[in-house]
Amino acid sequence: MDLEAYLSGFTDGEGCFCVSLNKSKRHSLGWEIRPSFSVSQNRERSEVLELLKQTLGCGNIRPDPSDNTLKYEVRCVNDLVERVLPHFDKYPILSSKRRDYDLFAEVCRRMYDGEHLQAEGFDQIVDLAFQMNPSGKRKYSREEVKL
Repeated sequence: MDLEAYLSGFTDGEGCFCVSLNKSKRHSLGWEIRPSFSVSQNRERSEVLELLKQTLGCGNIRPDPSDNTLKYEVRCVNDLVERVLPHFDKYPILSSKRRDYDLFAEVCRRMYDGEHLQAEGFDQIVDLAFQMNPSGKRKYSREEVKL
């Protein structure tokens, strides 16, 4: 069995690529953009989360009190670009979740290049983020976030 392909397939079913936007006084544009890759699993089947962490060489596993599961998560932009994205580029997601992955990857790469630090790049990243997970709930509207 190809472990890396298995982990991509598992992520296709149980994972999430998301970008959250939060007001922030410590960020120069007044907003924080936070990309996150995560996979949740029941405690009794958490071995796969350990495999993800070992294979990707980054991230953390923590309890998720919202649904009493464990969550493997990577939030560091450098780790996302240098470790997570190369994995999913080589072993792609095969479902419609691939669209969210492609948008997520674009956001991460732009942030890695520092584009989120300037108003124009920030707004372009916000536009990409709002195309992701269209059925998901959002704390802020696009109009509230755009500069």
